[in-house]
Amino acid sequence: MPVTVDRFLQACAAPLRMRLLAGADGLIREIADQRVQKTGLGITGEVDSIHGGRIQILGETEITYFANQDPGRRSAIADLFFSRPMACAVVGGGLEVPVELIEAAGRRATPLFSSELPTSGLIEETIKRLALLFSQTATIHGVLVEVLGVGVLLMGRSGIGKSECALDLIVRGHRFVADDVIHLEKRGPETLLGRGSDLTRHHMEVRGLGIINVRDLFGPPAIIDLKKIELVVHIEEWDAAKEYDRLGLEDRRTVFLDVAIPSLLIPVSPARNLATIVEVAVRNHLLKGQGVFSAKELLARQRNRSQEAPSG
Repeated sequence: MPVTVDRFLQACAAPLRMRLLAGADGLIREIADQRVQKTGLGITGEVDSIHGGRIQILGETEITYFANQDPGRRSAIADLFFSRPMACAVVGGGLEVPVELIEAAGRRATPLFSSELPTSGLIEETIKRLALLFSQTATIHGVLVEVLGVGVLLMGRSGIGKSECALDLIVRGHRFVADDVIHLEKRGPETLLGRGSDLTRHHMEVRGLGIINVRDLFGPPAIIDLKKIELVVHIEEWDAAKEYDRLGLEDRRTVFLDVAIPSLLIPVSPARNLATIVEVAVRNHLLKGQGVFSAKELLARQRNRSQEAPSG
């Protein structure tokens, strides 16, 4: 999804304490770079230093320079400035914006904003917000829970028992993130965050019970809105004809947005307690993170014993 100036405004107006002054017709412009540019000499009209598609930040230096120019020249400077291929411009520090800049932005259909944040804080916060807007996203179906601090994504066909497993984990003291629709967001090369839909936040569908509100039933400690996904558990019906990993030596991965997440395939049958298996899987995942591989250690002991056994 392209990052338009309109999307930037909707997402950042509140945290950046920002309001639109002029150039509403240009809100369809796209922000092509998540870096911002301190305008500097670009406000003089004599130096073409404006990078295309970037947000221009104007502070006290730029506004003071502009205000000190001859009144007859200000309109020409402003018009030339807003003719550059910028995405939009933001005046920081709650400074009073000269009327010539507002009028030129309107004529050139270039969005011009005013922010109450100090210029340095505005730049820092804008870069942070743009990083979020530019992050890769996707939507999948599943249930996301936090077990022992680990974000676990439960996946499988509808009716396989994902929600029931999540509910059992919540009763045991673990935390609920989202049910059904999971929005994924890539943060860095190996970090994938998951959250639920704003519409269905804190809600879960359990067959036979209907829609429940986890927060209302179990209290605020039982929910978390955003979680890094560290383990994927694929759930399927037990198939006696299928060969499953019995030693735990397979290095299975599930890839979302080019991030490979460790994963397990767990077959279910009436006699299996799925929540217990998931909880143990997480504990084993944490042990592996500490360099403890139970299956490999057992195989190593067996190999050493066979080598020590007398021949003949």
